[in-house]
Amino acid sequence: MFDARPQHNEYLRHRAQQFRQQVERRLDGSLTEDEFRPLRLMNGVYLQLHAYMLRVAIPYGTISPDQMRTLALLAEKWDKGYGHWTTRQNIQYNWPKLVDIPDMLDALADVGLHAIQTSGNTIRNVTTDAFAGAAADEVADPRPYAELLRQWSTDHGEFQFLPRKFKIAVSGGKKDRAVIAAHDIGLRLVGNDKGELGYQVWIGGGLGRTPLLGQVVREFLPEADLLPYVEAIIAAYNLSGRRDNKYKARIKITVAERGLDVMREEIEAEFLRRREAFTGVDQDLLAALKSLYAPPAFRNEPEGDYEQRRAADPVFRSWTDTNLSAHKQEGYASVTVTFKAPGQTPGDASAEQMRLLADLAERFGHHDLRISHEQNVVLPHVHKSDLFAVYQELKAAGLATANAGLISDIVACPGMDYCTLATARSIPIAQDIAAHFRARGLEEEIGQFNIRISGCINACGHHHLGHIGILGLDRAGVENYQITLGGDGYDIPAIGQRAGAGFPAEEVVPAIDRLIDAYLELRESPEERFIDAYRRLGVAPFKAALYPADA
Repeated sequence: MFDARPQHNEYLRHRAQQFRQQVERRLDGSLTEDEFRPLRLMNGVYLQLHAYMLRVAIPYGTISPDQMRTLALLAEKWDKGYGHWTTRQNIQYNWPKLVDIPDMLDALADVGLHAIQTSGNTIRNVTTDAFAGAAADEVADPRPYAELLRQWSTDHGEFQFLPRKFKIAVSGGKKDRAVIAAHDIGLRLVGNDKGELGYQVWIGGGLGRTPLLGQVVREFLPEADLLPYVEAIIAAYNLSGRRDNKYKARIKITVAERGLDVMREEIEAEFLRRREAFTGVDQDLLAALKSLYAPPAFRNEPEGDYEQRRAADPVFRSWTDTNLSAHKQEGYASVTVTFKAPGQTPGDASAEQMRLLADLAERFGHHDLRISHEQNVVLPHVHKSDLFAVYQELKAAGLATANAGLISDIVACPGMDYCTLATARSIPIAQDIAAHFRARGLEEEIGQFNIRISGCINACGHHHLGHIGILGLDRAGVENYQITLGGDGYDIPAIGQRAGAGFPAEEVVPAIDRLIDAYLELRESPEERFIDAYRRLGVAPFKAALYPADA
């Protein structure tokens, strides 16, 4: 799907009209649910516990104010007034009526959004860093490369029926904020010793019931070889990946069973066969995309009374300490708007909140918004002189919680409140933990902390990557929660290790409480994060805190 326009609206309308006809056939009984299932999944429509669910792609997390307002419209007109940000830079609507979904797709097509390939055994939404184009440590903006991959992969005739779903992430910073090690393909933009730009290529990462970290299959791939090499990886997997068992069909299992060296040999051979077929149209498109994602016209102005406001208002200062990130442009910062106020469902955004963010992006943020892997929203480009005004408007809307990256900024899947696959609830556990530590007043003292919760082994909450991970399971009809320790998707990729026996729901908060108390006592200084203390000390003291009766 090579097209100079990022989303071709006419194509999207055609797909929406096609699906409208399929819905009509389902509603009049011409199609059974089993016959309809593959058709709806091609358009991002799931059947959940209580209703259909529509998953909308937000390609690499980048969204405009007009697109955000359309997401608000969908929530208000065809859902219950809100949507849910996911861990893969999508938004889910949990309550649409099937008859209304074609109208929702038409509205999305008007602003270049869609739900194509947000489900099924195909290449899913390409993801990247929510701070792309803004981060101070950026090697190169990863969004042009993510968009190139998106256009290439959409309706790719060879890859619509892969052995299993396939996920690609692109990272552009010296620090990985795209979690590339947990993806089927991870791409890190790097330079070589000649100053040339290219990619470090990872394959075979993934979570779920068999969590595995990816491995580097190429230390340096030249920039021009991106599409033929990625195509070679997926073609090799398409031929050798298992189709006899869906639980062993991901590329992570193929790499584990066959070995990285064997896969590398097949990929390199396939790459040489396919390379000549790319005649340069991909590089022409990439050049056009780079100009499309050129930096905005940054303001070269003083910071105004920003520092005076910080000094005079301790609540504002606390918000700036936690929710701002360093920007490559002097005088600017990136703002993380967390959807994790204690008591709130993690990642739920109301139509009113979406419209406010669209307005703020237009007035203060160079018309740019991002959806993060942490189920938050980022205003990537805000001048420091505007930060107090942005904060005031967020505060009035209940969106100025100063907890980005803290213990209450919990990532959680919808769990058994919505999902047919879930075996336990996630949302109430997240709410209880956040409320407890807010009540204790310990969030700032604890510092940077990453808790992730999944309601089943499919791991949509990415619990394996949490400093503390929580996995909800069914034990003879009773919800039981396993705790994993030491996971990380960013600094030093690691899969969290199960600490021991699980806990009933009412004992999860006391168990986390004991872990935190042990950490505060054992850390060498307030600057030593929980994950650093865990790496230094190992699991033993934390396991003893979790299970004091066994000590």
